Amino acid sequence: MSFAFGIGIGTQNNQGEWLEVFYQQPVITPDNGLIEVARNVLDYQGGNQAVSVTPEQLKSLSDGLRQLGQMEQAALAGKAADSRRPVVVTLLETDDTASSTPEVYLKLHLISSRQARPHELKLDGIFGLLPNLAWTSEGAVDLSELPDRQLQARLEGRTLEVKSVDKFPQMTDYVVPKGVRIADTARVRLGAYVGEGTTVMHEGFINFNAGTEGTSMIEGRISAGVMIGKGSDLGGGCSTMGTLSGGGNIIISVGENCLIGANAGIGIPLGDRCKVEAGLYITAGTKVALLDDNNKLVEIIKARDLAAKPDLLFRRNSQSGAVECKTNKTAIELNEELHANN
Repeated sequence: MSFAFGIGIGTQNNQGEWLEVFYQQPVITPDNGLIEVARNVLDYQGGNQAVSVTPEQLKSLSDGLRQLGQMEQAALAGKAADSRRPVVVTLLETDDTASSTPEVYLKLHLISSRQARPHELKLDGIFGLLPNLAWTSEGAVDLSELPDRQLQARLEGRTLEVKSVDKFPQMTDYVVPKGVRIADTARVRLGAYVGEGTTVMHEGFINFNAGTEGTSMIEGRISAGVMIGKGSDLGGGCSTMGTLSGGGNIIISVGENCLIGANAGIGIPLGDRCKVEAGLYITAGTKVALLDDNNKLVEIIKARDLAAKPDLLFRRNSQSGAVECKTNKTAIELNEELHANN
């Protein structure tokens, strides 16, 4: 059984190098018959390959898929045969480290189309395979070719708008998941997993390989690798610590029905039903005063010791400035649980 399959329409630079690829109907764990048709038409010998295809091959692929009963893929192959842009068929036998730009784009599509969840696919090494591009009103443009494209547009009486310069495009140019609201689409990257029922407001941001389970209000930043549980809200300007840019190797997550207040942040995983007071940033090494039901100090611990524990309220004492933690359990019970393996 193969891992993934996709018929993609993409963009190449003047040297014939792939810049980006759009897969309208990516497939995870494709039917063996589909792969057999591709093997016969494209002379596919197995492994992970991104095969540039001709219109004639696409027509043959469409005929073979139609005979197999794969009507949607057959229709896509037939339409792609008339494409003015280059077409690639990407076949991944295994989820190994990607070796080409089309392979990376197929994996990012699988996440954004909710066929795979963050951390389920191997994405190491993708930055070296994603060219830094000008994302323009006319699509992706190689940065070395941008000045000529801008001049040509002016000569033709139009303006080539450059919306961003980045390795990742915005998700909605490729995938619009069902049942979501995104106020500013530029703030959600391809490779984000946006669960049904999620609302991303203007200041919300979702990186690749990160996202929400659904029914969440996102007004803060979801960094790479972070997953937000159902019913949890991220207040305006808050942040979650990812594992890129020299960060730690702890995978940060937020449980269900949590609230991270405005301008707050976390560097530890949160369990279910946790709250972080507005403006409070908790890192793994933050010293936290564990309080009992009478607000009496039980112990001072590091925030990492509370990682993934449910029903916690993190706050800052407005008089002393100390970071405190209250819990729906008694503090003594929690304290015994923390030290059970000591």
